[in-house]
Amino acid sequence: MRPECLGRFALIAGMAILMAASSAHAQQPSPPRQVGVIEMRREEVPRIVTLPGRAVAAEETAIRPRVSGMITEILYRAGAALEVGAPMFRIDATTYEAEVMSAEADIAAARAAVTLATSDYERRERLVGTASTQAELENAQATLAQAEAQLKAAEAAMRIAQAELGWTTVTSPIDGMASVANVSVGDLVAVNQTDALATVTRLDPIEVDMYEPWARVLGVLDDIEAGQLRPHETLRATLTLENGPTYEVLGELLAPGFIVSTSTGAVDHRFRFQNPDHRLLPGMFVRGRIELGLSQAFLVSQSAATRDRTGKLTAFVVEDGKTVERELTDDGTWQNNWIVTAGIEEGDLLVVDGLMTLTAGMDVTPVPVEYDASGVVRAIAPAEGSSDPEPAPTEPAQATE
Repeated sequence: MRPECLGRFALIAGMAILMAASSAHAQQPSPPRQVGVIEMRREEVPRIVTLPGRAVAAEETAIRPRVSGMITEILYRAGAALEVGAPMFRIDATTYEAEVMSAEADIAAARAAVTLATSDYERRERLVGTASTQAELENAQATLAQAEAQLKAAEAAMRIAQAELGWTTVTSPIDGMASVANVSVGDLVAVNQTDALATVTRLDPIEVDMYEPWARVLGVLDDIEAGQLRPHETLRATLTLENGPTYEVLGELLAPGFIVSTSTGAVDHRFRFQNPDHRLLPGMFVRGRIELGLSQAFLVSQSAATRDRTGKLTAFVVEDGKTVERELTDDGTWQNNWIVTAGIEEGDLLVVDGLMTLTAGMDVTPVPVEYDASGVVRAIAPAEGSSDPEPAPTEPAQATE
């Protein structure tokens, strides 16, 4: 064989050997993927419900006149805080001053009549049997009683006249914030009129009605009877305002609901909140969070579970070196964790890190991890004397939502 042919043959043979080696190397299986896992343990978790609510005034009164007349003066400033007894309106008092004077005159006349009747009765009592008969004594006694009755009637009329004179100054019956006056100086007002002169609303404290479906209440009662929920002796609530922030004041249950609405199937629980800054106003819509008690459940980080469009919550666990997707049943959230009541068992290895492109049935190597104070997944610290722990060797650490 020619030398040039031998060279080409050797080159082809070498290339074939290299291609065979490369193919064999490509067919070697890749090692199992590492995923960070946490061993699940039941914990005592607060049972929290979130309810829609609406703020209502603890006290609100419509100011109406108790006497008739013309408004002569408006004595308060709209929007100002008033105390009990603060003057708000003044009604023309001329007529009522005259009635007081007339009542005083009637009392004076009645007292004079009592004095005269008393003297006549005492004189006839001394002279009975001589210069006076028993019948005359009895008539004097009746006259005295009638005079005393007229004095009491005059004193009662005097009290009414003084009260009506006092009512010409309209005052606030409660502490609260005053609205704009609905009348002006010179307007005529009347007793028992339907239109209010103004409104006074007490804003501190303020009350919030929260509406809870009765079916949920029944479920809570069943859990308490079954020993799955240990209720708190006192129910407290926090509020989330319409623009998102939490109202940093705890409210106490004022009155539990005991009537189920025929239209919504919900009961109305009323809570009371301190409101010194008047951040809550009557009519505001809020969301209330109520801690009912403590129950045994699993805490699954929200970053380790997903919820699809149908609302199904799922997470991955490791079984025999393979990933298994579990459907979870949750009962709300607690500190960026789902409160899971079913779908997880004691001792399950929940995948919390390395979730990118993870699918069911994949071969994986579980690496024990934990969440640090910042919510970052890190490998569990090694035994004493070892180097500092490094982040779990999968993908970038995921913080809880």
